[in-house]
Amino acid sequence: MAALSAWFWNERFWLPHNVTWADLADPAPGVEYPKAGHLLSALPLALGIFAVRIFFERYIAGPCASILQIQMELSRRAQPNAILEKVFTSITKSPDSRHLEGLSKQLDWDVRKVQRWFRHRRNQDKPSTRTKFCESMWRFTFYLCIFIYGIRFLWQSLWMWDTRQCWYNYPYQVLTSGLYYYYITELAFYWSLMFSQFTDIKRKDFLIMFVHHLATVSLISFSYVNNMLRVGSLVMCIHDSSDFLLEAAKLANYARYQRLCDFLFVVFSMIFFGTRLIIFPFWILNTTLFESWEIIGPYPSWWLFNFLLLVLQVLHMLWSYLIARIAFKAIMRGKVSKDDRSDIESSSEEETETTPKERLKTASSRGENGSNGHFGSKTWSQNHNNW
Repeated sequence: MAALSAWFWNERFWLPHNVTWADLADPAPGVEYPKAGHLLSALPLALGIFAVRIFFERYIAGPCASILQIQMELSRRAQPNAILEKVFTSITKSPDSRHLEGLSKQLDWDVRKVQRWFRHRRNQDKPSTRTKFCESMWRFTFYLCIFIYGIRFLWQSLWMWDTRQCWYNYPYQVLTSGLYYYYITELAFYWSLMFSQFTDIKRKDFLIMFVHHLATVSLISFSYVNNMLRVGSLVMCIHDSSDFLLEAAKLANYARYQRLCDFLFVVFSMIFFGTRLIIFPFWILNTTLFESWEIIGPYPSWWLFNFLLLVLQVLHMLWSYLIARIAFKAIMRGKVSKDDRSDIESSSEEETETTPKERLKTASSRGENGSNGHFGSKTWSQNHNNW
């Protein structure tokens, strides 16, 4: 075990040349450096955040949903049928025409009745709009609060205005209380997201998002351990700058304030493109690749850190393409088709039981019109995600 620990914490991997762990182990009085043990405090904090979330969704988000007249929908339950239930759980939730015809003959039902059973059974497992509203309101509140905290903290820092300050005197950079709280809170929140994925709305991209959260936790932890907190705080703030806008757009969509949803989506897209395609590569990558090379020089963990940031930039370009495609289709057609990373929505046009007359009445009450060129036909909500 000791040999494994010594291999993992190899100084020549983690630290610049001529720096050892012993150099960081005994700082001057009043000086604190990041330590791996600090990261453990994020785990109980993550449980606390999860508990706060449960309270928030029940006693704050729930009443807000009621004020906005977002009620808990009661979907029509499929009638019990052992044969169809076995097909649904073990073979397919959306049988093709061949399966439908076979089941129709086996049960002596017409094909339309079998189709209707599967539609009701799929809707039966889907969360209500109220549930999705409460989840999004929690994420919106946290993202907004942590972004405000981060921007206020960084506004007073030297390295926000001169990124070369991220590397001067590295790795002997003091861990301030503000930086510690910022990092540990972000880390705890992403731990809580990993916990809550097993109780949240089940999405098609469950595994992808789980890996995403795990990668985020790993990158935050990695930058903390080797004291790249200054540049890491800039990375976190950049990514927090658009998340709350996406959640706000989703809230407006669930509340059927479609024009507000469209506006927020446009603002979100502009900030996303600006931060991910301009600020991140020309500000963050510039300092991690070039300014740091000039000031401290490369070493193994430096290479790994920059590799992870470059992978992140590739993802930024992919997500930007997906957002641009959603926006383009919405502008050209007034309606957005599903993408592969969509939520499982109970209000999709394919599954809805609402009549056209009822849809028109609901849409006109809050400015929603599926054919007016807005982003907001009902299927817009199937295209959002936590980018």
